[in-house]
Amino acid sequence: MGNEFFDFLKMKYRINLNEQQKMAVLHKDGPAIVLAVPGAGKTTVLISRTAHMILNHNIRPENILSITFSKAAARDMKDRFSSIFGHNVGSRTIFSTIHSFAYSVVRDYANSAKISYTLIEGDSSSANKTAMLRDIYRKINNAFINDDKLEELQSSISYIKNMMLDVDDYMKLNNSSLNGFNHIYNMYESIKKENNFIDFDDMLTLAYDIFNSNPNILNKYRNRFNYIQVDEGQDTSKIQNEIIKAISRPSNNLFIVADDDQSIYGFRGAVPEELLNFNKVYPAAEMFYMEKNYRSSNNIVYICNEFIKKNVSRYSKNLSTSNPNNRPITIVKVKDQCQQYKYIIDNLIKKQCYYNAAILYRNNLSLIGIVESFTRHNIPFYVRDSKMNFFNHWVLKDVVAFFNVALNPKDKASFEKIYFKMNRYISKNAMNFVLNAKNSESVFDLLLEFPGFQYFQLENIRKLNREFKQLSKKSPTDGISFIEKELEYASYLKDNCKSLGYSFEGIKSIISNIKIIAMETRNIPEFLEKLNRLQKCIEDSKYNKGKNAIHLSTIHSAKGLEFEEVYMIDLVDGEFPSSSTIEAYSDGNFKPMEEERRLFYVGMTRAKTHLDIITMDSVNNEKTESSRFVKELQDIMLTLQESQTKNSIKSGAQVVHTRFGKGRVQNLNKDKIEILFDNNGLKKMSLSSCLKNDLLKIVR
Repeated sequence: MGNEFFDFLKMKYRINLNEQQKMAVLHKDGPAIVLAVPGAGKTTVLISRTAHMILNHNIRPENILSITFSKAAARDMKDRFSSIFGHNVGSRTIFSTIHSFAYSVVRDYANSAKISYTLIEGDSSSANKTAMLRDIYRKINNAFINDDKLEELQSSISYIKNMMLDVDDYMKLNNSSLNGFNHIYNMYESIKKENNFIDFDDMLTLAYDIFNSNPNILNKYRNRFNYIQVDEGQDTSKIQNEIIKAISRPSNNLFIVADDDQSIYGFRGAVPEELLNFNKVYPAAEMFYMEKNYRSSNNIVYICNEFIKKNVSRYSKNLSTSNPNNRPITIVKVKDQCQQYKYIIDNLIKKQCYYNAAILYRNNLSLIGIVESFTRHNIPFYVRDSKMNFFNHWVLKDVVAFFNVALNPKDKASFEKIYFKMNRYISKNAMNFVLNAKNSESVFDLLLEFPGFQYFQLENIRKLNREFKQLSKKSPTDGISFIEKELEYASYLKDNCKSLGYSFEGIKSIISNIKIIAMETRNIPEFLEKLNRLQKCIEDSKYNKGKNAIHLSTIHSAKGLEFEEVYMIDLVDGEFPSSSTIEAYSDGNFKPMEEERRLFYVGMTRAKTHLDIITMDSVNNEKTESSRFVKELQDIMLTLQESQTKNSIKSGAQVVHTRFGKGRVQNLNKDKIEILFDNNGLKKMSLSSCLKNDLLKIVR
């Protein structure tokens, strides 16, 4: 039956499966896990297995539930299945996200219990989650929440739900920088409960609670879905895993395709440990491996395989390919960010072919410098995730406020944002005096009229007035440095960023990117105009999708995609891996470092033939260290080079030594090599030492 089906796939649909793929496709009953490396054709296997169960085992399409990670993946899988096996079968086969499935359970329960739930996600909903959280934060903290903090708040709430934690337990385990987080969380939950509001995460927790308290509904879904398939199993959270377990019991006809080496969503509650413990949860589970990569050249596959083996908490598997060698992975070390962008632009302009190339980065902040450079050089780009907090970041708003006051000393609103950030002993009372003044003098003239100042404070104000006049005449680049040093804004940032809940490294990255934007501008108005233009360019880049434009993306957003050429950028310690990950590693917590190594691996495995790894000597004029992951790659590449050279060095081979000149190999015993040099006689030396220090070359 199996061979006939595979012949049918090959002849009719040109689907030619390898032996590992065939074994997975033939699995029918009971639990199974398929460990599929990047580019292994897992979607092809999932749709082929679905067809095999329908066509050869007479299982009704509507009795198979395939759960995917995203709407796009579910749509793609359904479209591919329908285009191959026909719309009649495809329309009855269910490919769904876990959230969509959970929502159907909630709606079922709501109909039977006569409850009306309101979804509060998205701007079109009558009640809005974002607005609600902003309002709750303001009530509890008597302050407005900025976009960065709002994102952190939403992520923390989502993490609690996905990890099935109590908020108090979460507070014990995490040092939240959000003031009154537990009170915000409890008020948010209370408001939702009172009004029957639900967000995306509530879909999951509600569905799980419904299954636990309503056996009739649970059995309805168990009886309907006799077979469960899960794509991207490494990305499922604890609550998602519990829902999947609930509906797959007692038959446990559960088929999971996953790669623990690509588990990169720990911050969302993804738990790769669930995969590693799969055989404990399902002792009768079968395990299949799909280790052949169809995407990348052999050069890339070999290095990626050796790199990910540095992780300890993983299934042992070997990434391999039949693809030939192509261009070796290139590690590029440049002076700074500007040199990094120049290197990429020089490479791209030679080809003028942008659509199959991508620039990948750890954090969205890396986007700013690239967009600035590409805009100047008229290189078209598409930003996969254009949601940018940078343009609303309080540090950028502070810098703009400094410049606004320099241009217009009567700008009270801008001065109010920065008056306490310059170490000039200006009290809140003094600021209120300025705000309440009826006349329209400059803020400095008004401060000189404040009755509460002593003589030395008045001198400070006169000096400050002179400094802002100086600032107004400076170029934006020099002006930012002046704000940092002379106006002591950098000292304020260093002293206060921790209490404000920010890392100083992150703040320095913001300043660095502001300077990159400022670099090509001659005056402050030009700089302010450029800020607006860049923001619009990023927003408008969505219209370049599918055109001849280079793809800009975080590695997280690029997962599942592939490109002919990939440039991975900003690869310095403190950025990738992050400083918090390095600190955790130093304290003996290795999990964050292993997840970041997986993220680096996901980035590398997006490349088909061309992979450039770019690191820098300095960021914002401060010396940096190359990412430790880059150093690991260098060691792997050096070991490979040594191995290849050792295999080609034999007795009688002609060589050249940088010090001793030409010679011929007389004897080679493990690491000891004897060479008779033309002008320096017989020498004995360590082969590995010669190769490591690039002292010895073979004469071809």
